[in-house]
Amino acid sequence: MHNSMVDRARRPPKILLTGFDPFGGERVNPSLEVARALDGVHVGAAVVVALGLPVAYAEGAAGLVRAVETLSPVLVVGLGQSSGAAGLVLERVAVNLSDADPPDNTGAVLHDTPVIADAPTAYLSTLPLRRMLAALHGAGFPASLSNSAGSYVCNHVFFTQQHLLARRAVPGGFIHLPLLPHQAVGRPGLPSMPLDLQVAAVRHALDAAMLSP
Repeated sequence: MHNSMVDRARRPPKILLTGFDPFGGERVNPSLEVARALDGVHVGAAVVVALGLPVAYAEGAAGLVRAVETLSPVLVVGLGQSSGAAGLVLERVAVNLSDADPPDNTGAVLHDTPVIADAPTAYLSTLPLRRMLAALHGAGFPASLSNSAGSYVCNHVFFTQQHLLARRAVPGGFIHLPLLPHQAVGRPGLPSMPLDLQVAAVRHALDAAMLSP
């Protein structure tokens, strides 16, 4: 066998875990911090590769596509920040629509715009969400299922991801994370979760996702 083929055979399979840059005036984004904390962690026979994405419709989607094409991962999980989330929010649906008033970090504002022209109306997550939810609850982590990932950059990248993975038969999905405690200071009523607990919860979710059916 050629040496390069031997090297590829010895490399562990990759789990692509993405997070986003800060946005909306924040200095930190828990999704990026969690992804970075899990970079290089082994989950079963696979290893996590973290990728930070810009909060930008076109650039975020393009970065995701490049990473999938480069890494050929066996699992792709996107992470995003959700103000108001009390725990991990396992997203079920990515819709082919970008429509939000806040601009992305490049200043782009999209209304009534398909993520990908002539693509399906929506894609479902292909993660074992019920198994992941049960595992998280069993370990004492707050978590819930959601039927809407919104129509901002998170959904835009999530839809792009599922459209790409559908042609590769690779499982993928998206998880929204709560604010970090210091982000919620001065914002009464907004829940938060410490970074170490978010990291542990996402690791637990990845463990459940990688279990054999």
